[in-house]
Amino acid sequence: MEHTLTYSKPKEYIYIVQASLEPTRCKIGKTNDLERRLKEYNNMTGKSKNNIYQYLFTCEVNDMAQVENDIKEKYSALREEKSREIYFYNSELFKHYITFIQTHTLFIKELFIKADDKIQTVKIVKRTTPSLKERGLAFKDIMQKAQKADNDEFYTRYEDIEKELSMYDKNIWKYKTVFCNCDDAVDDDEKNSSAFALYFLRNFKELELSKLICAHYGGGIDLFNQGTKGYIFTKDGFREFRDSPKDYTGSFDDPLSLKILREDTDIVCTNPPFSRAIDYWKIIIESGKKFLIISNIANPVTTAFIPYFKDNKVWAGYNRVDYFLNPKKQLVDAAGHWFTNLPVKNRPKYKHLKIILLKDIPEKYKRYDDEGMLLVDNCYIPSNYKNPFAVSTRTILNGLLEKGYKIIQDKKYEPFINGKNCFARVLVQKV
Repeated sequence: MEHTLTYSKPKEYIYIVQASLEPTRCKIGKTNDLERRLKEYNNMTGKSKNNIYQYLFTCEVNDMAQVENDIKEKYSALREEKSREIYFYNSELFKHYITFIQTHTLFIKELFIKADDKIQTVKIVKRTTPSLKERGLAFKDIMQKAQKADNDEFYTRYEDIEKELSMYDKNIWKYKTVFCNCDDAVDDDEKNSSAFALYFLRNFKELELSKLICAHYGGGIDLFNQGTKGYIFTKDGFREFRDSPKDYTGSFDDPLSLKILREDTDIVCTNPPFSRAIDYWKIIIESGKKFLIISNIANPVTTAFIPYFKDNKVWAGYNRVDYFLNPKKQLVDAAGHWFTNLPVKNRPKYKHLKIILLKDIPEKYKRYDDEGMLLVDNCYIPSNYKNPFAVSTRTILNGLLEKGYKIIQDKKYEPFINGKNCFARVLVQKV
């Protein structure tokens, strides 16, 4: 009697594994035997007995070699330069890896996923930015908040970064080195990252970046509790700051950070500490580098910053920033705006400027102070007025200086009406 031998093809798996003492790293690989592979990791010679490997994710696929190669290609910037099996890890990137694998055409089924990472989400407001009226605020409320803001423990929301950066031509990033000099790539419990770092890591290949450098202040208030860690990401992989001086603070004004800014940076993109904005703006603008940063919404009418706007060294970006996340990842009101020296094209906020004849401006939006200076509000601009007049920060943020007007003095203007001090403005004049 003739017997036919049947061949059972071994099952193929893709896995993500992590060592307990290496929370910023994971390994992504392929195997025909998940149990054996995990034992191999935990029996490596020279490894600490306390450094236990555990699976974060396992799944069955049709062709593990092909899936692994596709992962290597997709996440080349997130593979460690020396050990090509190691990938950069935080929970947001972990979700990104999982989504890529689960949507792969060769994916069959999920076998295991670490529960903690699967359920960690932060609920934030919808994308559409609510109006001040919808938030129960007047613009003067935002200005008052802005002038008092000195708390640096704010996290920028990913959606605010994505919203702003999507407004610029992608070619500005092509082959460029981006320095996030107030952001590390992981936070205190390794479960999230700076949203700036995360945005550039997720979009590294699409933006065709040459390099991403992330560093954060390691003394005093340390948002990400990472000490003086910093990371460099290129298309060939990532590495830590290993050769930095022992006294390197990670601060934007540390000698090493200044050297990176001066010698290895094309564009700076970050949310610098509001309390040190004067120092930060001076360093960044004097460096001559391109930048896109978040700062206090009141800067255009603050004496320390007015000269930069007057000399056309900086202008408003596209969007204000209405919310930050505090260290507990709770929403808090913000008084921020994007500022840049990158080209801004077809600014949507131009439509808010009402440039009309002086006589046509409603009386309630034009008045003269005790010195006889014309004050205009609600973004009304007298098109036929040749003398200086005073406007609010909102008018500058909406792009007035790009419409044939200039700032004429280096300090803020504080009007008095009937002896009562009004909110600060800036003096402008038609060119």
